[in-house]
Amino acid sequence: MSCVICEKRKEKRFCPAVHGRICPQCCGEQREVTLDCPRECVYLQQAREHEKPRQMEELDRSALFPQVEIPEKFVYEQEHLMMGLTYALFKSANSDHSLMDADLISALSALVASYETLVNSGLHYEAPVASLGRQAVMAEVQKMVKEFREAEQKHLGYSRLKDTDVLRTLVFIVRMAYGRTSGRPKSRAFIDFLFAQFPEKPATAGVPEEVGSRIITP
Repeated sequence: MSCVICEKRKEKRFCPAVHGRICPQCCGEQREVTLDCPRECVYLQQAREHEKPRQMEELDRSALFPQVEIPEKFVYEQEHLMMGLTYALFKSANSDHSLMDADLISALSALVASYETLVNSGLHYEAPVASLGRQAVMAEVQKMVKEFREAEQKHLGYSRLKDTDVLRTLVFIVRMAYGRTSGRPKSRAFIDFLFAQFPEKPATAGVPEEVGSRIITP
């Protein structure tokens, strides 16, 4: 039997993306490029084990918002906000399995542009995003920011979260996402990373208590 993709080489493995058997070469070349690989695929999981996070030097610096400085201790100081926003991304990916890493990165980048305008000029600006899926991601993240401020108001009597803190957190997550994704068109490496941080689907809408004190680092 020949590979259902190239129809030339001998098939040797089952591909859940095409529901057929393919050759190792097509698996390696088309994985997350033309193939929409589910995270359950054992060959995708094996490839993940050998993939190294991309170095920042390899990426387009302009996409990483280099103008936004993140202090060394910022991640620790904003641990709960970091967890809340990454959890919002997890919720989005968990509810819409068509989302790719590129969708999350695009949505985050649009939010960064909005908060950067707000911080620098005080103007509320919404970057245009055509994709409904990406709009949903942005809405989920904004909802988490709102809930975070409401929680502070309830427990402290005031909200100390600054727009600058939100901006820096978003930029940190964008940089983390670029470092985690494979860069392939259909990559879900960053999304798989999020699922590893929140392995069980919680029953409540808030951040799971058992991961409330963990810190996600690139």
